[in-house]
Amino acid sequence: MPIDHHRYIRSLAPLAALALTAWAALVSPAHAAPDRFQDLQVEVIGSGRPVLMIPGLNSGADAWRDTCTALQPQVQCHLVQLPGFAGAPAVASDDFLVAMRDRLLAYADARQLDHPAVIGHSLGGVLALQMAIAAPDRVGPLVIVDALPYLDAIRDPGATPALRKAAAAQERSTLLAMEEAPYRANTDRFLASMTRSPRHLSTLQQWGRDSDRATTANAMYAMSMTDLREPVAAITAPVLVLGAWAAYQPFGATLESTRAIFAAQYARVPSARIAMSDTGYHFLMWDDPQWLQAQVRGFLDLPARR
Repeated sequence: MPIDHHRYIRSLAPLAALALTAWAALVSPAHAAPDRFQDLQVEVIGSGRPVLMIPGLNSGADAWRDTCTALQPQVQCHLVQLPGFAGAPAVASDDFLVAMRDRLLAYADARQLDHPAVIGHSLGGVLALQMAIAAPDRVGPLVIVDALPYLDAIRDPGATPALRKAAAAQERSTLLAMEEAPYRANTDRFLASMTRSPRHLSTLQQWGRDSDRATTANAMYAMSMTDLREPVAAITAPVLVLGAWAAYQPFGATLESTRAIFAAQYARVPSARIAMSDTGYHFLMWDDPQWLQAQVRGFLDLPARR
């Protein structure tokens, strides 16, 4: 009897669909719907070693998504969305950084994360440092991406929160009083130096427009009032610091001069290892992704991707 090829192919369709589903389950990391915890939104991806991934000022949790995907299947990513940024609902706080630090530590405790690694970018890197200072016995290795213990000291090495307080308060007031059009124009112009990727620049600019301005202003003020150069001595976990310098080359920066700034600010952290990207701008996870991913894999002792 001749074979009805069309009927035969149709009969295989359910089996093929089942096979594809099983294959996808094997190669795709497990996702959970974003978890809301004390004003944080946290998306959990994967089932390996727990890693908290914290974005920076005005950034969305998606800043870390590509990195998370690249680290699969060895890690369980906890992609954090901070309130007030990138369209997330804002929350009032006297000190944005302290409030977020406490929420992040409470989240790790509530979800029973055993010494999670913490990867933070920019403001998220400062939060990672604060977590390890406040709870050195509960936090695992830190990966700090283009963040310093005291950012204000870059423009004035003698700066301290006490000396900066009046000026920082005035800067916050000016930011809040600015009309919407110039505020957006200034933000868009500033962000152009943050990434080399036009595609990601449009994302950053949208995140900036969607961020709550009061949260942004208060977070920037909190950064000026937070000097961690001495407190970082309390950190006992291993620390990897990934820095960027290329965007500042037109202003006279060199790899060596920028590395020296990082080394001076992390001098009280004996375990700190500093690595500088050759080409990436501030958003290293987008501008130099393979380098950053290799650095993280080696630091966390994860097998290389095949």
